[in-house]
Amino acid sequence: MKIDLRKIYRFEAINHAAGAALPTGGDIYYECTECTHVVSSVPHIAAHCECGNLVGKGGQVEIKDPAKVKPVRGKLK
Repeated sequence: MKIDLRKIYRFEAINHAAGAALPTGGDIYYECTECTHVVSSVPHIAAHCECGNLVGKGGQVEIKDPAKVKPVRGKLK
């Protein structure tokens, strides 16, 4: 099942230094800059982006290419 998180949340970019560890948290999401899909930084159900750069479940995300990930903060609309 695919859920478009943009219909539920309003996303704001987070200042993030290149090469630094990506932030995590309940309101932090990762946007794949290649396919533009958004995945939670701590997904409790299986989630992935279209191109496979972000894959997560059980509270952890595997990132294949961190250079193609933009951290964003999600707030309910």
